[in-house]
Amino acid sequence: MVRTARSAIAGCVLAAAALLLAAQPSTAVPARATASDASAAPSAAGHTPVIFVHGYKADPGVWGGLIDDFKADGYTASELFAWSYDTHASVNETLSAQFAAYVDEVRRKTGAPRVDIVAHSYGSLPTRWYVKNGGGAAAVDHWVSLGGPNHGTGLAWACAAWDQACRDMTPGSYVQDGLAEGDETPGDVRYATFWSSCDEFINPDDSVPLAGAVNTPAGCLKHNDLLGDDTVSAGVRAFLASDG
Repeated sequence: MVRTARSAIAGCVLAAAALLLAAQPSTAVPARATASDASAAPSAAGHTPVIFVHGYKADPGVWGGLIDDFKADGYTASELFAWSYDTHASVNETLSAQFAAYVDEVRRKTGAPRVDIVAHSYGSLPTRWYVKNGGGAAAVDHWVSLGGPNHGTGLAWACAAWDQACRDMTPGSYVQDGLAEGDETPGDVRYATFWSSCDEFINPDDSVPLAGAVNTPAGCLKHNDLLGDDTVSAGVRAFLASDG
């Protein structure tokens, strides 16, 4: 009977790990904009460049639909960028510095003094670390998190033993404690989060909202459905267009 109980627990842990490791949209489309697409000067439309940052085990292709929405709003391809990165790497030791270099590249190519950031899931962590601890507060205007594990997710314990990203996503990790220390939304950056009451990967749901941010409930959406929901898309675009 003890053996049966242990087998059941092990099965649950493995199932949770498989669920987290499979956390990526199945309808990804090719990325529409990367840093190499940027022009040497700001576009005539004058929008702040937007950098989209995908989540764990995903790629820039997940942003195809949202990028189309931005284009329909008047953004040009030279104002829209999608950062690609190793989603198993360390938030603070590796990814935040790589993202800082990417932001510098976008600013150099566009001539823009600041950028806007829209991050999904795990992408929220390296971008937040950059803003808070990497000098990004002076280079970022708006920062948006869609279903980010901003205070950790218990599901990450299932793969924390072998994956650095999972360790960084666990509640109470070095990364989580560092981001939570002091002001969660520092500087002159405008912060927003969108969270779902049916998010199967962020546990608990209230891990997403941040003190000092505009925190918007998106209703009952699956984790990856935050990427393609029309209401969320409209909310993100409206927030980036706001001055306060």
